[in-house]
Amino acid sequence: MLPQHKRKQQGCYIIEEKDTIAQKDRFCVVVIRKRPTFAAFFRNKSLFFTNQIIKKMKAFVFPGQGAQFVGMGKDLYENSALAKELFEKANDILGYRITDIMFNGTDEDLRQTKVTQPAVFLHSVISALCMGDAFQPEMTAGHSLGEFSALVAAGALSFEDGLKLVYARAMAMQKACEAHPSTMAAIIALPDEKVEEICEQVSKEGEVCVAANFNCPGQIVISGTIEGINKACELMKAAGAKRALPLKVGGAFHSPLMDPAKVELEAAINATNFHTPKCPVYQNVDALPHTDPAEIKKNLVAQLTASVRWTQSVKNMIADGATDFTECGPGAVLQGLIKKIDSTVSAHGIA
Repeated sequence: MLPQHKRKQQGCYIIEEKDTIAQKDRFCVVVIRKRPTFAAFFRNKSLFFTNQIIKKMKAFVFPGQGAQFVGMGKDLYENSALAKELFEKANDILGYRITDIMFNGTDEDLRQTKVTQPAVFLHSVISALCMGDAFQPEMTAGHSLGEFSALVAAGALSFEDGLKLVYARAMAMQKACEAHPSTMAAIIALPDEKVEEICEQVSKEGEVCVAANFNCPGQIVISGTIEGINKACELMKAAGAKRALPLKVGGAFHSPLMDPAKVELEAAINATNFHTPKCPVYQNVDALPHTDPAEIKKNLVAQLTASVRWTQSVKNMIADGATDFTECGPGAVLQGLIKKIDSTVSAHGIA
């Protein structure tokens, strides 16, 4: 039996003996009856429990490169005074009319990393800001580039600083891609452990090949040299992968080949003022929630050459109470991934 009086144990407040569980201020408030029968792991390693988390929390998620399409953001620009103001401010900051490319450009123009990244960022952030009072995130996350959008939406970065960092990141990555021709490939229906094993095997042969994006169960994107990715794809198919598809991307994102870009991005991030976000931001490098500006900056730098742990990020958000996910930005890629990770939660775009 637990004592009747309130006590604190490893970051968790045990209040009294009842049959409910609540979550408050990042602490787990647990109220139980009779002897504990906990079975599910609470992520901070404090408690195990089987009962449901009472509070249903709203999460907002932001897509990365690859979600872009010609015409993106045009409706927002034409129908919202706030959106038009922010898009024009972005044109001024960037020094060219990115809206012309977004609204009326070609697929080829929009695929350039230096254009794609600020374009997806702008569509995502402006979509969220135009929600007004309906935008009340209790947690946020972004896939790769989308992490910058998530940080701006959560108030850790200003709109202007977020855009400047995204553009600096895009330019640095573009240079790294041009210096070292490289690519990525999607691996479908092969266990994570097998994908990592084959990547390690190819790397030992002198090529660069790493697991870059853990998108959802059965879908991993690998990244590396062109020869390394070609070798890996053959080995993945031989090992039973349903598909191993080279992607039309400009380079090996989230791999050691982005090291030159990492140096430039770190300087830009360190020169930028970050604030404590109004809600936790789940970051790609460790799939954990962060609110400390120093930690957020360090993780943003590391993200450029580290894996995007999207599957674990979503699982951790759900474990922490998220039941409703809203994707802000172009496309619906993240909605599909979230439903594959856990079909019991709601995942949708902006209504």
